[in-house]
Amino acid sequence: MTLPAPALMAHQAPLVLDGAGTAWILVSTAFVLMMTLPGLALFYGGMVRKKNIIATIASSTAALMVVTVLWFIVGYSLSFGTSGDATNAFIGGLQALFLDGVRIDTAHSLAPGLPEFLWIAYQLTFAIITPALIAGAFAERMKFSASLLFFGLWHLIVYAPICHQVWGGGYLGSWGVLDFAGGAVVHVNAGVAGLVCALVLGPRHGFGRDNMAPANLAYTAIGTGLLFVGWLGFNAGSAWAADGIASVAALNTIIAPAAAALGWMTIEWIDKKRPTLLGLLSGIVGGLVAITPAAGFVDPKGAFLIGLIGGPACYAGAVWLKHALRYDDSLDAFGIHGVGGIVGAILTGVFATATINGVAEGADVIKQVVGLAAVVAWSAVGTFAVLMICKFTTGLRVPKDGEVEGLDYSQHGESIH
Repeated sequence: MTLPAPALMAHQAPLVLDGAGTAWILVSTAFVLMMTLPGLALFYGGMVRKKNIIATIASSTAALMVVTVLWFIVGYSLSFGTSGDATNAFIGGLQALFLDGVRIDTAHSLAPGLPEFLWIAYQLTFAIITPALIAGAFAERMKFSASLLFFGLWHLIVYAPICHQVWGGGYLGSWGVLDFAGGAVVHVNAGVAGLVCALVLGPRHGFGRDNMAPANLAYTAIGTGLLFVGWLGFNAGSAWAADGIASVAALNTIIAPAAAALGWMTIEWIDKKRPTLLGLLSGIVGGLVAITPAAGFVDPKGAFLIGLIGGPACYAGAVWLKHALRYDDSLDAFGIHGVGGIVGAILTGVFATATINGVAEGADVIKQVVGLAAVVAWSAVGTFAVLMICKFTTGLRVPKDGEVEGLDYSQHGESIH
């Protein structure tokens, strides 16, 4: 006797396999995973002082480790699951704990052509890189034990609810807020969290006095290249198919960062009297951030303008704003990801066109701004709460002598000779 197949959960649909789309998302999953390790690890690792390179790379590795385990246990269910028979507006449910009920023949209802296991893997890579980005703000001073607790709590309290609200069927996505590949969910979320971390932890010892120049810009350049290539999976993969929208998203992901780097370089050349490699690399990343929410909604002309505006905006956030307010966002997590994400999300409402993607028919700047305000508020309050838990359990900062010695040795017992 053949037993009936288990009933589908509310978020699931029967798999109707899209072979080409599945192949592309398999590749995209690898690309986005590469963005964190080694891409972001090297990008950030090259920008700190030599005594903190290992610790900074360890932060990216720790984010991957902690978030992957939590995503398997509960993060996926909270982000893309349901509560009862209907989708909850603010947070998913607990029906898919430990991926219970996910089978080889199920798909998520948002992507019925992809195996659900692949959907889970692809979305996991976004969940991994988001807290890893935050580490750029507290680099060179947070205890490793605190970072482990922070990554775990932040994933559950901040990332999963925002992911659900925008992408998982929650109220922001249902209301019409457009975020193609993570402008709000990933970059604004991480950037705001980074700013809160920088303010709560306070500046590094010697900030504004000691030389804190990057130790190895070659690492940062290699990391930028890996991020750039990986971002094609990040943005073009978010079409969830191998189609025309994926194609225009890929092209936009190349045009925008080039325009942003040009804009950053121009402003820096005027302001500092010379262009720097760090500026060019930062401009590229700023452009990648800015185009992320718009990649599959705008045409290449819109992508060019978003990049051209986003580059100088990120320069202003990373250089002028930080210096004016005197906060120590070590590696400009807010200046690039927060500012770039905000600019890109707003400009999505300006340049999105239904000739590229029918979903853009409802594009509206006011909706984008209100959606950003909701994400900023949730991220700021949630991040502060997580930091307070860490402060009164593990503690947040390494002792002064350990910070002066360097986190590589004081936290990990290792060093780069």
